[in-house]
Amino acid sequence: MKGEPIVILLVEDEEAHAEIVRRNFESCRMANRLMHVADGQAALDYLYQRNGFSDPAKSPRPGVILLDLRLPKVDGMEVLKTVKKDPKLHTIPVVVLTTSKAETDMVKAYDSHANSYLVKPVDFMQFTKLMETFGYYWLAWNQYPH
Repeated sequence: MKGEPIVILLVEDEEAHAEIVRRNFESCRMANRLMHVADGQAALDYLYQRNGFSDPAKSPRPGVILLDLRLPKVDGMEVLKTVKKDPKLHTIPVVVLTTSKAETDMVKAYDSHANSYLVKPVDFMQFTKLMETFGYYWLAWNQYPH
């Protein structure tokens, strides 16, 4: 992968799922910085650099947000809507990464301007393959303006 590393904000309350994402990026040698928060309120605090995330060096602006929908404190759909309504944040691609296959969730996510909607496979190997494909698409092949 060429260019500067992209900061990925992973918003995931299931530690096992977060670990799969983390390990997959490491094993694929994705030269990116993964920042992980476990609930929707922490995601908003990170994005607005408040509370424990006020240092921009420790909480850099993400190039991509991987967002679970079912989150404690603030629901993932609310995080998505907040990001996409904010003129300073709306250009950050938001990829929904959830267990929900519900058509209504997909419609709501896309209506709220999600950039992609991925369903987490139950099978570990399938989940790993999904993260590998995500990594290559969003982090290696997708082009970003400078």
